Amino acid sequence: MTFRFLFAFLLAVGTLTTCRTARLADTYDTLPTYEGPDLGLTFTKGQARLRVWAPTAEKLQLKLYAEGTGGAPVAEYPMQKSTGGTWVYTLPSQPAGRFYVVQATIKGRQMTEVPDPYVHAVGLNGQRGALLDPAAVNPTDWADDLQPRLKQPTDIVIGEMHVRDLTMHPQSGVQHKGKFLGVAESGTHGPSGVKTGLGHLTELGITHVHLLPTNDFASVDESQLRQNRYNWGYDPLHYSVPEGSYATDPADPATRIREMKQMVQGLHQNGLRLVLDVVYNHTADAGRSSFEQLVPGYYYRHNPDGSLSNASACGNEVASERPMVRKLIVESVAYWAREYHVDGFRFDLMGILDLRTMRAVRVALDQIDHSIFVYGEGWAAGASPLPEAERAVKANIGKLDRIAAFGDELRDGVKGHFARQTEPGFASAQPGLEESVKFGIVAATQHPQLDYTKVNYSKGPWAATPLQAINYVACHDDRVLWDKLRVANPGASEDELIRMDLLSNTIVFTSQGVPFLTIGDDFLRTKGGSHNSYNQPDSVNQLDWARKARYLRINQFYRQLVALRRAHPAFRLPSQELIQQHLEFLPNLPTTTIGYRLKDHAGGDSWNNIVVLLNGNRQPARMSVPAGRYSVVLAGDQINPQGIRQVEGVGETLTVEVPASSALILAQP
Repeated sequence: MTFRFLFAFLLAVGTLTTCRTARLADTYDTLPTYEGPDLGLTFTKGQARLRVWAPTAEKLQLKLYAEGTGGAPVAEYPMQKSTGGTWVYTLPSQPAGRFYVVQATIKGRQMTEVPDPYVHAVGLNGQRGALLDPAAVNPTDWADDLQPRLKQPTDIVIGEMHVRDLTMHPQSGVQHKGKFLGVAESGTHGPSGVKTGLGHLTELGITHVHLLPTNDFASVDESQLRQNRYNWGYDPLHYSVPEGSYATDPADPATRIREMKQMVQGLHQNGLRLVLDVVYNHTADAGRSSFEQLVPGYYYRHNPDGSLSNASACGNEVASERPMVRKLIVESVAYWAREYHVDGFRFDLMGILDLRTMRAVRVALDQIDHSIFVYGEGWAAGASPLPEAERAVKANIGKLDRIAAFGDELRDGVKGHFARQTEPGFASAQPGLEESVKFGIVAATQHPQLDYTKVNYSKGPWAATPLQAINYVACHDDRVLWDKLRVANPGASEDELIRMDLLSNTIVFTSQGVPFLTIGDDFLRTKGGSHNSYNQPDSVNQLDWARKARYLRINQFYRQLVALRRAHPAFRLPSQELIQQHLEFLPNLPTTTIGYRLKDHAGGDSWNNIVVLLNGNRQPARMSVPAGRYSVVLAGDQINPQGIRQVEGVGETLTVEVPASSALILAQP
């Protein structure tokens, strides 16, 4: 076969495949859509009506069961075709069963029984929906539940955790270990009397608790909880239902709903807002999902050959750009905010979702509460057929209103590359990363003193305002900070590693934008070196409260660091213009050091000028600052807003020595 013929043949095959995919997409575009607010199960005066979108079905059967698993149907009803490709059925006032599924017939083929995509209550393992109105399952005084006050988004301090991690340790003092109720338990103590659980969160001073996925996920068998299996939960089964393994009785649909609301109520009563980690970018199993059993192909993106595209690296990715997929995502987010009083959402692999969907999410949430915070990962885990220009990746964050993204520039600039685990960062004396760290210090916004050509990942600012930038050095993914520092600095002593650790998060909490901390990093949390603990046991993932007792002085430093940030608006300026006006980088500094000044009562701060000096070198550095009289308020592992000591210099500059792997903060009242 000649090259020309082969090329023509491949071109023809490719054209045919592309045409076939294009025809498929055209088919989806011609499907009717439904714009009403009543998809799924709705209740009027206690009577249930089910509406399901299944425009390609020839028949849709509603089946009722007595139990959430097993047994034969106790009643069956043919649903009636309605507007916009939907099917509807109004159930009797006293239905024969407590659980329901629907079963479609498409092109003569009887599909698998599934709950509908809008299901809000389920039985064991989410196999069947429950005939239960979640609004009727509220804890005492739920109507009086109030969100803690929030003045502006840059006042936010996020603490990330997993339900089990916070509560499971044998010495946690928590009664309801691994449960929603355990997160809301107050007054718990561990070794040497240290505060644990909820008390630890409030003591730390964070404003928002970020919970790893709490929606119903597939990887834990709720009927076998004695096996004590663990999973982060990034394998969604149902988008709008609480996870059963976190309830005291996962077989009872009311229990998981009520107990999750009790958790929210407990957090709010203790001054904490709640962020849910939501995973709308894929489903656990595309083939067996409600999506595929009701409207095959529609909810997922496909490659030119018809196979599922996989930007999630989990086997599939949702087609958020299609109207009924977008509607489902937006209404699910709004449901969590409205029904569960959720205060924020972290979008897993947000870079898979399209910009229009994220804009619609923001609009829907603003109709509920303008202060609900939205952020996500501004990247995907693989290539997507949807063009990057249409997706919510970091480069497009400036096109979104009040939606933030994680800044991996500062993350890898400070601690070293996330994948090349032995590679150190600025805090471990790696040169050449200063601009990447400074990129995070100005919250990924435009600043005239930055050389963007030297930034590790982004060659220009991507945030239009500091509230759009999440600064962090570690999260649940990859190694925790302590383990990363250990593997990247072989031979370093514990004292040296502690200095690097404190320097790393001192950078985060004095930077503009929104700081993010993995709970436990405040007492040098370790996972034994694991870089991907998503399904490893509690012994790896749980917070070791004995470690808090051992490193209590480290925890106390973190508490003081959070308090310092919250007390001084100069560290949390609300606009790019104010950052440009008040944040000035200092010139002529040694390699692997950074210095900057927050000047002229930035943000209305009580301190006139604040100088932040960062020394990533493993030896002391001499750094020049504008001359004057200063109070040292942070030096290495010490913080005292009233002053640790005084330094003073006359002339144009004052030279101060910053110890190895440490920060020094000077203030002029």
